[in-house]
Amino acid sequence: MPYADLDEITLHYQDTGAGEPTLLLVHGWGGDLRVWEPLDFRDHRTVAVDLRGHGRSSAPRHGYRPGDLAGDLAQLLPRLGAGPVVAIGHSMGAQVVTALAVEHPALVTALVVIDPAYGADDEEAGGFHDRLARLRAEGAAAALDPPIPLPPGVRDQVLATPGPVLAACYAGLYTEPGAFGARPASERYLARRRCPVLCLRARAEPSVWEAALPAPPGSRVEAWAGSGHFLHLEHPARTIRLITDWLDRLPKEKQPPHTSG
Repeated sequence: MPYADLDEITLHYQDTGAGEPTLLLVHGWGGDLRVWEPLDFRDHRTVAVDLRGHGRSSAPRHGYRPGDLAGDLAQLLPRLGAGPVVAIGHSMGAQVVTALAVEHPALVTALVVIDPAYGADDEEAGGFHDRLARLRAEGAAAALDPPIPLPPGVRDQVLATPGPVLAACYAGLYTEPGAFGARPASERYLARRRCPVLCLRARAEPSVWEAALPAPPGSRVEAWAGSGHFLHLEHPARTIRLITDWLDRLPKEKQPPHTSG
């Protein structure tokens, strides 16, 4: 299995397929790269990664803010000769790819964020510190409470993720200085995006909030009512069509040439 030794960590990744633009696939909180297996982007090169502390990647004691995780990807992509990419992230991974696009804009030509872990309203934000305390005390047990429907295998991935990693990632998303998970901070950070963004959400209200934000030309927001948080795994073929059709409609100067495999 392929691994990359970076400055302070070892990242596990998979590099498959051919065809431009290259797609970077970034999993969510407590997951790993196996969550992308139901999605077959057959006409594209895809690079899927286990973020630090997740899956088969190493788990240092620090470095779990979205910007840190994006920094790992910024080291990995040039080593693979992959970039600029279309960066696709789910949940926490959506924060990570957003940070990659904001902090390393030369590496990203377009963003796809699937039910992103930013834009929390006041009610959700009011529970951040209590949930973080539970994560620090209980680890993965707290991550799975309250329970939500999970696709096959994801529960085991969460349980295999070290509790300190789950807590540190959660803090990086929502409570540490510079976190952009709550709406006011999200709005300030998202204003720094310079590439087109496709946002897919499971609920209408967050999609209305997101659609009202300034966004680069070519951006689009869509909600799939009745879907759960892992909507891309509930509807893999529909997700692939949405992403590929959107990429095909972008102005060609916004992305590398698209060639069929």
